[in-house]
Amino acid sequence: MALDAREVIEDFLQSHDLDFDRSDANTFMVTLPGENKLQTHCALIVGDHSLSINAFVIRKPDTHEDAVHKWCMAKNAAMYGVAFAINELGDIYLVGRLPLDAVNAKEIDRLIGSVLQYSDSSFNPLLELGFADAIRREWAWRVSRGESLANLEAFKHLV
Repeated sequence: MALDAREVIEDFLQSHDLDFDRSDANTFMVTLPGENKLQTHCALIVGDHSLSINAFVIRKPDTHEDAVHKWCMAKNAAMYGVAFAINELGDIYLVGRLPLDAVNAKEIDRLIGSVLQYSDSSFNPLLELGFADAIRREWAWRVSRGESLANLEAFKHLV
């Protein structure tokens, strides 16, 4: 069944023109385009019994780590297929598993769509909670040098 799952995944990714690489026979590294988070890097890993999906969201928060984790945990209950998790460094990921016998184009679409939606929609709120001080410093530095503030406009209310 694992061979069939790999074929289903590769066919789906190719048919949807998604940017991906195969790091080995069982791992697909996918780059998903977004709006708030310009790119979400996602790994689809075919195991012996399940498909794992892992996507990096943000690095460990600089401040208010408890508030960031509370926000993520509150979101988890309403999410499809994936949930927020942290790694040993405190970085935040979206993770999920799907039994191999459930791997089909529709489920891959739902999982990748979930990762893209949750990563993109959570990016600015997580930055505001965990990196507000860094955003303020960056804003001030750019103003002092006459640099563009275009990609910080979403955070203007923090300044």
